[in-house]
Parts: sequence; C-alpha cells; structure tokens
Amino acid sequence: VLENQDLQDSIKPQKVEFHSLNFNTTLHWQPGWAREARDALYFVQYKVYGQSTWQNKDECWGISSHVCDLTHETSDIQEPYYSRVRAALAGVYSSWSLSCRFTPWRETVIGPPMVTVAHSNKSITVKLQAPRSPYKRKRGSTIPMTNYYDLLYQVFIINNLLDEQHRVLVYEGKEKVIEIQDLRPGVSYCIVAKMYMPMLDHSSAYSSRQCTVL
Repeated sequence: VLENQDLQDSIKPQKVEFHSLNFNTTLHWQPGWAREARDALYFVQYKVYGQSTWQNKDECWGISSHVCDLTHETSDIQEPYYSRVRAALAGVYSSWSLSCRFTPWRETVIGPPMVTVAHSNKSITVKLQAPRSPYKRKRGSTIPMTNYYDLLYQVFIINNLLDEQHRVLVYEGKEKVIEIQDLRPGVSYCIVAKMYMPMLDHSSAYSSRQCTVL
C-alpha cells in the first residue's frame, strides 16, 4: 500500500493551468516528478464554478498528452471555470490536481491584428483586421474579438532611416482602413499594429511588420 501511495504522489500532475488566446483555450499540465511518470495517462474534468458535479472531457480521457483543448467547454465567456487532471500508471491513480479559477472574458489574451499595406508615392494605406474568436455566427463566419470588447487599433510607423526600434504612434481608433500621408519617397517604412483595450488597459503583442518603400 505504501508503494502505491508513493506512486500516486509521484505521478500526480503538476502546474495545471489554463492558457487562452482569443478564447482558444487549452489546459496544460506537467507530469509528476517520478521518472516513470512520462508513461502515465491523464484524465481531465471541468466544471463551472459553483456547480457540484464535474464533467468528464471525453477527448482527454486516458490521453498521454499534457494538453487538452477546452475551447468548446469554456464558451460562456463570463463564467468562471475550474478544471482538474489526474494521472494513472500501472493501475494506480493519482489524486486530482486542480487548476486556478479561469474566467475567459477576463483572462484570455487578445492577439494582434492582421495588417496589410499598400503605398502610393507619398502615402501608405493600412488595412486592419481584428483577431477572430473560435466562435461562429449562425451563418458560419467566425466572430471577431471586437464583438466582445471595446477595442481600438493602434498603428505605429517605423522609419528605417532613423531607428529600427523607434515606433511612432500614428493612429488610434476603430477605423479598419487608414491612410498615413506626407511620407518621403524612396524611404523604407514599416508598419506594426496592436489591439488596445482601454477598459482593462491591456494591449496585445505587436503584429508582424509590413514594410514598403515609397
């Protein structure tokens, strides 16, 4: 019995955490500290905070992976959720490891916008597209993150003559197409953008650079 108890403790999953980007939500954990724990299988359950019964996540029942997709299970984005994971090895089950409470609307990370640029001889036109959630409208298109939050686009220009790291904010607002004027012909400019949420004072990461020479 003692050996079983030791095995139970040594295969128990560690660091059970929700990771979420644009409401694409996965549960991650690390294997127990025993060397043989790498051969363990894992079982995932979840529930809304306040519910008494745990739900099994069928696709993550007896898996060898250390990640489980709970996007569908956490789609009520204002609700707080919990998840828990246990391990099994050689017929022995660990106790459950519990995640922290996770509320998608508060805790998902908002990704950067998509940026495309076109230029004329003295101006750059920037097209912006907000990141999209995994959730769909009835007609089948995915719902942009701007439906869930009051988000602004922030657009920055980098003049490669001056300094690679020097980003100048040239626009903040909700327009999806903007024009940056009075630029110098023959100069290489790069555009980056991010999403900004004034209410929580959160910013996304920067988009990838889109560069052009006028």
